[in-house]
Amino acid sequence: MGKTAINNGRLIDGLGGQPVSDGLFVFEGNTLLYAGEAEGYTLTGDETIVDAGGGTILPGLIDAHVHVMMEFEGVQKRLETPFSYRFYQAAQYMRKTLDAGITSVRDALGADLGVKKAVEEGLIAGPRLQLSINALTITGGHGDGYTTSGQTVELLQANYPGMPDGRADGVEEVRKKVRELLRAGAEVIKVHATGGVLSPTDHPEFTQFSLEELKVIVEEARFRKGVRVMAHAQGAEGIKQAVRAGIHSIEHGIFLDDEAIDLMKENGTFLVPTLLAPVSVLELAEESGMPDSAVEKSKEVIEIHKESVTKAHKAGVKIAMGTDAGVMPHGLNLRELELMTDVGMTPMEAIVATTKTAAECLGWEDKVGTLEKGKLADIVIVKGDPLEDIASLADTDTIQYVVKDGKVEKDTLTK
Repeated sequence: MGKTAINNGRLIDGLGGQPVSDGLFVFEGNTLLYAGEAEGYTLTGDETIVDAGGGTILPGLIDAHVHVMMEFEGVQKRLETPFSYRFYQAAQYMRKTLDAGITSVRDALGADLGVKKAVEEGLIAGPRLQLSINALTITGGHGDGYTTSGQTVELLQANYPGMPDGRADGVEEVRKKVRELLRAGAEVIKVHATGGVLSPTDHPEFTQFSLEELKVIVEEARFRKGVRVMAHAQGAEGIKQAVRAGIHSIEHGIFLDDEAIDLMKENGTFLVPTLLAPVSVLELAEESGMPDSAVEKSKEVIEIHKESVTKAHKAGVKIAMGTDAGVMPHGLNLRELELMTDVGMTPMEAIVATTKTAAECLGWEDKVGTLEKGKLADIVIVKGDPLEDIASLADTDTIQYVVKDGKVEKDTLTK
């Protein structure tokens, strides 16, 4: 396979510096060879030339919190849907994710090893996946689908081959559960450290799991397998407990207080805000059959959430972009960037959060996230200048050209 050169575009490399107005990007196979000023590289004439049309060349974008196996549906619809059908739906969701310019994701519950294998072997198109398989939760906590009728209605069916049930109570049960998830192919362990918006029987401020249990989860993941732990954590006490336990990233972070922010800075803990999630619950409430409890909790937390992320950003907490896609339709991921600027981030900071910082959060900074020689050829070309109009990225028609691992996955630019 020969070299491909992309020219005639401004280049944003993901490192946070000034864009290169006359940028050039060169790759061969799946490897980035050059990204910088056009005059800094001599073309041989053998390259395939792609004209960026005056648009902007970006690294492949990263969403650090998605659920590729679902889009929220009401209970009746879930009960009427055959189990295998959602795997075919997931193929469409991942196609939409790629079309939005997202080339890497961290799946925060739901996708099993077969989904990742199908993407890697080219059976279906999709972003590069980092799997959590399922999330650990306490009996009766966020993620336990038990209802007051005595029936269990899960957002996603678990406890099938390759998908262990996530419920565990006590030190020895959580230790075993982490081992089961690692055996199933988890590349990151997810734990529900607090209640949540979508769970009907708890509240985002309710704390789940003891500090001792969380420390064992981290011990089993990090020290036995070198695997990081991400925590769904919305209430302040649950957040602080998760950070003290050594958890690597806080998902949502709705009720951050000053002590929690200080702890996150001190420990280098990432925040993945998912600002789009409560916004989408309210927008889609009637259409998707959101439970009344989720709607009321979203109304309660939406402004507090913004205030918390604003404080965290001002304090210098590391923020990685994540959306909770699956709560809302896939393909709308980049709406999150405008919401990030609404809480005080500059457009460039929002882009860095979606590239460099998100790659660091996933532990993939050696291969994706920035346009640097030797990294994987993941790139996106978008119309116009996202630094002038960050909201434009939410329109997938703005995303004209997507390359993942050296393969063109979307091209409305040259065709």
